[in-house]
Amino acid sequence: MSEGWIAERANSFDSSGIRKVFELARSLDDPINLSIGQPDFDVPEPVKQAAIEAIKAGKNSYSVSQGIAELRERLQQQVDEHYGHPDRKVFVSSGTSGGLVLAALSMINPGDEVIIFDPFFVMYPPLVLLAGGVPVLVDTYPDFVIDVNKVEEAITERTKMILFNSPANPTGVVAGAGQVEDLARLAERHDLALVSDEIYQRFCYDGPFSSPASFNDRTIVIDGFSKSHGMTGWRLGMVHGPSQVIDTMIKLQQYSFVCAPQPFQWAGLAALDVDPSGHVDDYRSKRDRIVSGLADHYDVVRPGGAFYLFPGLRSGTGEELVRRAIEKNLLIIPGNIFSDRDTHIRISYAADDDTIDRGIEVLRKLVS
Repeated sequence: MSEGWIAERANSFDSSGIRKVFELARSLDDPINLSIGQPDFDVPEPVKQAAIEAIKAGKNSYSVSQGIAELRERLQQQVDEHYGHPDRKVFVSSGTSGGLVLAALSMINPGDEVIIFDPFFVMYPPLVLLAGGVPVLVDTYPDFVIDVNKVEEAITERTKMILFNSPANPTGVVAGAGQVEDLARLAERHDLALVSDEIYQRFCYDGPFSSPASFNDRTIVIDGFSKSHGMTGWRLGMVHGPSQVIDTMIKLQQYSFVCAPQPFQWAGLAALDVDPSGHVDDYRSKRDRIVSGLADHYDVVRPGGAFYLFPGLRSGTGEELVRRAIEKNLLIIPGNIFSDRDTHIRISYAADDDTIDRGIEVLRKLVS
């Protein structure tokens, strides 16, 4: 096949390093897997039953692109009660990642600059490149707190969007209300699209979650059911924001994802009545367990949410440590997959306590 068949946009970034670790996991016997960014609990039984009943009832065709009316109406009611914005519309996306893709394609023109915070979710820079934009990284080391002054300094006449994620992947850091408000006001002042990825918003351990949509009514919010209800493979997300943006995203969904899988939309409707707070309490305990186990051996910023730890190394590189960890049957992710730096590693503590303890033991020995 001719190399000229491959579009330049596909050659502007590499395959996800996380996926490579997932593939490696399948080749190891009984790995200590602290690499996977998905819950270790199963889909709640009432949600499973709702999906099964929908399938048996023949609800297996396409839905309208914006999602079934029953789910959209419940989501719209929740959003209206929380924000009270006169122009805030909801639609159902094919996963949170699908929502991010549609947001980028709807708003980013070739050459537009998009501000991304380093460390970042691995999808963000390739997504911007895919849409023809230019990723602009704003450093948040060493504590992963956003400095709004740095953000303002990064804004140019080409800046179009800010991509924000709290609780954050890979750091687990939760932005405080004051910090979130400052960022929201900055975006409003400069007429920038502010996209808030809130997929981990239910996993806040030390205080309430704060969304920039509370301070900027033009914020585009992307959320979903994957993390809160263990539905990662069901590809069910939601997006809400100004109607002009949402209508554009729905139009693009018609010509790309078409719709979220209909049986799982009915399951999502059931999930709205299932409280995930018990799992959140469990993950708070897991967070404390791994922080306590590693704080004396790594530079640890205590995560306030999600289910990740992003410890810094006191010598060497993340890639080198990960290579040695794999030799000990431990799977973690090098920090340079999420960053311009190679000084950290990402650990997912979405695992049972025995796996976490085994991982802690290996990680301590690797740097002793």
